Amino acid sequence: MTKQSIIFFDIDGTLLNDEKEMPKTAKDAIYKLKENGHIVAIATGRAPFMFEKLRAELEIDTYVSYNGQYVVLNGEVLYTNPLKIEPLERLTEEALRHNHPVLYMDHKDMKANVPEHPFIYESIRSLRIEQFPTHDPSYYKGRPLYQSIIFCEAGEEQFYQEKFPDFDFIRWHPVSVDVIPTGGSKANGIEKITEKLGFSRERQFAFGDGPNDVEMLSRIYNSVAMGNADESLKSVAKYVTKSVDDNGIQYGLQMVGLL
Repeated sequence: MTKQSIIFFDIDGTLLNDEKEMPKTAKDAIYKLKENGHIVAIATGRAPFMFEKLRAELEIDTYVSYNGQYVVLNGEVLYTNPLKIEPLERLTEEALRHNHPVLYMDHKDMKANVPEHPFIYESIRSLRIEQFPTHDPSYYKGRPLYQSIIFCEAGEEQFYQEKFPDFDFIRWHPVSVDVIPTGGSKANGIEKITEKLGFSRERQFAFGDGPNDVEMLSRIYNSVAMGNADESLKSVAKYVTKSVDDNGIQYGLQMVGLL
């Protein structure tokens, strides 16, 4: 076989299409990678509990979740980077004044600070997951949180960006913005894994499609943007494959010589 590599895949728009379905060619390609002795991992903005079934289906136990804030290697937690609670509490107060709900997320669950809101329903339902956040405005107290979500329309997050330097704000939906520690990224999470395993940069690969993949595709040596990715992401990637629905994973792996 070829020399062992490690390949990180984003989920939404990369492994899964807009209908949250995985093309058969993508699944077959991942199993082929594993048969050939490579390590396959996930790098996502999702919470760990949001892709348990996918991990089981693909038999993957190494992943970067919460955009790099909760990292697991071979089923064991390798690295965490929780949010600072005091500025999160202040952000919540500001958000309440602007009628912007806030979601608190640890590695097991997610709780909203308001009982219900159409923005929460619209964005979380778009993920097509079984879980849905329940109401607990004090969930941020007494536990590490690895990501929050503030629900607001495009452009409104700028107010929070300017006011809260402890956080980075990454929009993933027309009414939803991820809140993570400043400087946190999938790329940082990936680095924890590759350093632990001793992979050279030439043996590292990453596939992605969204704004939260920019740093990952900028820093990973063999970076692949999906054909359905924004042009801004394609410009920083080393390779551009076909879209997820056009066998983009299979094609991309063939293009970089892994299949």
